[in-house]
Amino acid sequence: MRAYSAELRPPREIVRWMVWPAVVFTVLFFVMPLIVMACVSFWDRQGSFMAGSWTVQNYVKFFTRDYLLTALVNSIEVTLITTIVSVLLAYPFAYVLAFQVPARWQKIILLIAVLPFWTSYVVRSYSWLLIVSDNGFLNRILMGLGLISEPLKIAYTRSATILGFVHFFVMLLTLTIYANLAQISPSYIKAAQDLGASWLTVIRRIILPLSVPGVAVGAFLTFVITIGDYVTPQILGGNTEVLVPQAIMLQIVRTADFPMASVMSLVLMVLVVGVYLIFQRYLTMSRL
Repeated sequence: MRAYSAELRPPREIVRWMVWPAVVFTVLFFVMPLIVMACVSFWDRQGSFMAGSWTVQNYVKFFTRDYLLTALVNSIEVTLITTIVSVLLAYPFAYVLAFQVPARWQKIILLIAVLPFWTSYVVRSYSWLLIVSDNGFLNRILMGLGLISEPLKIAYTRSATILGFVHFFVMLLTLTIYANLAQISPSYIKAAQDLGASWLTVIRRIILPLSVPGVAVGAFLTFVITIGDYVTPQILGGNTEVLVPQAIMLQIVRTADFPMASVMSLVLMVLVVGVYLIFQRYLTMSRL
C-alpha cells in the first residue's frame, strides 16, 4: 500500500513548479505593494509634493491629531458592536438549525441564509437606505400605525451603519457556527443527559466549549471585513461619523496626502494582525 501510494505522489520538482505561480502572485500583488506602502508612509510631504527625505512625523501627526484618532476609535467601536451583535444573533439561529431542524430541511434553510451573499454589497446598502430613510418604508409603516408622529432619524447615523453590517455578517457567522455545531457528536449530549445533566448544563459544558472555534473564526472574519469596509459607512452612515476607511479616502481625494493614507492603512493592518494573534492564542489555549 505504501509503495502504491508513493507511486501516485508527483515528483518534488513538479510540486515546486506548481507552487511557484502562487508565490510569484503573492509577492507581486501583496508583498511588494505592502513594502511600497510602508516606504511611502515615511516620506516627507511638502505642499502637494512628496520630498525624497524620510521622516516619522506622519506617524506623530496621526497619533496627535484628534480627528484622526477619532476616526480610529469610531472604527473600533462600530466593529466591536457589529461583531458582538452579530454573534448574539447568529448563535441561536445556528443552534436551532443544527439541533432542532430536521436534516432534510437544513440544506434548504442554509441556501436561504446564503441568499444575501448573492446580492451586490452596494445594492444591499442602498436597499437599507431606502428602508430607514426619513421617507423610507420603516418610517411610513410606523407613522401609518400611529406609533410615531415624526420620522425616526436612522439614516446617516452609526445605527444605520451597524444595521447594514449586522444584516450581512449574521448570515456569515451562522454558517461558520453551524459548521462547527454540526460536527458535535450527538453521543456527547446523550451521555451527559444520561448522567443527569440538564439541558442548560449540556449547553454550557459541552456545546458552547466545542463551538468556540466556529464562533472565533466567524467573529474574526466579521472584525476584519467590518473595520476595513468603506461602502456601508459611506452609504448608510454618510459623513456624519467618519471611520478610518473614509478618512483614508479623504486623505487621497481631497489633499493627495498619500503618506498619511499609508500610515492609516498600516495602522489598520497592525490592528488586524494584533486581533488575529489574540484569537490564535485563545484558540490554542482552548485546545490544551
